[in-house]
Amino acid sequence: MAAHYVVRSIDRADPEVIAALRAAGVATAHEAAGRTGLLGPEIQARQAGSAVGGSAITVSCHPGDNLMIHAAVEVCRPGDVLVVTTTSPSTDGMFGELLATSLRARGVLGLVIDAGVRDLAELRAMGFPVWSRAVHAQGTVKASPGSVNVPVVAAGQLVRPGDVVLADDDGVFVVAPSFAGTVAASAAARTSTEAAKREQLAQGVLGVDLYGLRPLLERLGVQYVDRLPE
Repeated sequence: MAAHYVVRSIDRADPEVIAALRAAGVATAHEAAGRTGLLGPEIQARQAGSAVGGSAITVSCHPGDNLMIHAAVEVCRPGDVLVVTTTSPSTDGMFGELLATSLRARGVLGLVIDAGVRDLAELRAMGFPVWSRAVHAQGTVKASPGSVNVPVVAAGQLVRPGDVVLADDDGVFVVAPSFAGTVAASAAARTSTEAAKREQLAQGVLGVDLYGLRPLLERLGVQYVDRLPE
């Protein structure tokens, strides 16, 4: 029989680094990380405008069984983000209002789940943000063992306990604490550069000139003509 664990202690990134990454947002942080760390687009924000950044508490569940989510609540701390996966594909509604209430009492910022959620109206009303593969009223049982705070794969992306998790309208991004500071610094530099570009674009400068793309278009054989040849 495979071993199952609830790991109580994990290493978390510096809160200031997490805050800096959250301010940068998923798209900028992903670019700053060399276009790594992004979960697949099947994980969707269920409340428009929500954005969180925190430390990953990871959960591996049997499909259709949310026992280990309940077990995970105990090890959560303020500022954490719960990341839930299943051992085979599932869209069952494994998470709803009652679990959100329990997590909020522990200071958890939000949920990323590679499965389904339900009670969506109630989750929106209470302002508890979730990112999920599905919204599905199908309920679950509490019967099968799993693990908490072990490495998991969510929507094709490896997530380790304590990884920094960013989630917003653009998707979900994760980065290891050991690399988070470097990514945060790079993201800040990108944000500064983008501010200058935004100002030029607002003044009417064209992207092909701002980015020096005209020589590239020429090398690629792109021709400017007033009309297509007869």
